[in-house]
Amino acid sequence: MDSLARRLDALPCALLPPARPYLDWFEGIGCRTLGQLRHLPRPGLQRRCGAALLDMLDDAHGHSTELFVWLEAPPTFRASLELFDRVEHADALLFGARRLLQQMTGWLCARQFAVERIQLLLAHERGRVARPPTVIDLALGEAVWRDEHLVRLLKERLAQLVLDAPVIGLSLEALQVQPMAPPSDSLFPEPGGTPQERQRLMELLVARLGSENVLQAAPRADYRPEAANQWLPLPTRPAGKSAAPDLPPGLPGMPRPGWLLAQPVALLMREHRPFYGSPLKMVSVAERIEAGWWGQSQARDYFIAEGLDHAHYWVYRERIAGSGEDAAPRWFLHGLFG
Repeated sequence: MDSLARRLDALPCALLPPARPYLDWFEGIGCRTLGQLRHLPRPGLQRRCGAALLDMLDDAHGHSTELFVWLEAPPTFRASLELFDRVEHADALLFGARRLLQQMTGWLCARQFAVERIQLLLAHERGRVARPPTVIDLALGEAVWRDEHLVRLLKERLAQLVLDAPVIGLSLEALQVQPMAPPSDSLFPEPGGTPQERQRLMELLVARLGSENVLQAAPRADYRPEAANQWLPLPTRPAGKSAAPDLPPGLPGMPRPGWLLAQPVALLMREHRPFYGSPLKMVSVAERIEAGWWGQSQARDYFIAEGLDHAHYWVYRERIAGSGEDAAPRWFLHGLFG
């Protein structure tokens, strides 16, 4: 510290930004270096030049108290359980997994945390037949801190799991936690259940049926029905803003069917009318869709058609010019209302 003080004392006062407005005054009293500046009376120097000059001078010499913001490691939970015997069926692991979940929920409640993602590792035998542990990853749409919902999800995942080798131990880890949300102050319950209950139902369906069988609508901004229709697995969030394309002013949007066929079905023609179980009667005006000139071009007139059973269908007529047999309009079924 002595060598540092000697080096600092030889430096000019102009190096301190708070001292630069007062350099003429310092020159007038013969104060040109930091060492000479330190020997001036501090109360008078603070009244004339302010506290910022003294603070910077103390910081340079290491005389001021520094308050550091310590780095805090994110809260983590990991617990393991050794089984009494080799387990060859995944369903039998639920009892031990429930004990680990109860430990985790106790840890969450003690710290006022909720978990968004957990991972259960199934340890297999060691030795010559050693293999990496089986990983069961559970990602939640809403953070929870109770074990009932987690037990239901884990039960569904274990029911679908086929073990490649006997299990001798379990390890549970909370991968993502966040502060626990405060309880709702609403007096009356929401009709149809809370968003958390609906999210838990979706998570249960994903665990039971698989993520590839539980999809959410993610429409794209495209006039072509095939391009606009997009379904993604429930945990996946569509990239970008998914919204229907804006229609020109004054042009009302036509109804769209709840069910869009993966591939349009060609319709028979009977007495110059499209036929699908019965002759179809057009009950709407035509909606012309022409798009895709940069790729797969489409030129179609869409109608809402009604059958004799009063079921409504979304049909279209191709508008591609042709000759001979191709000159006759071709009709296709593309969607179902209801």
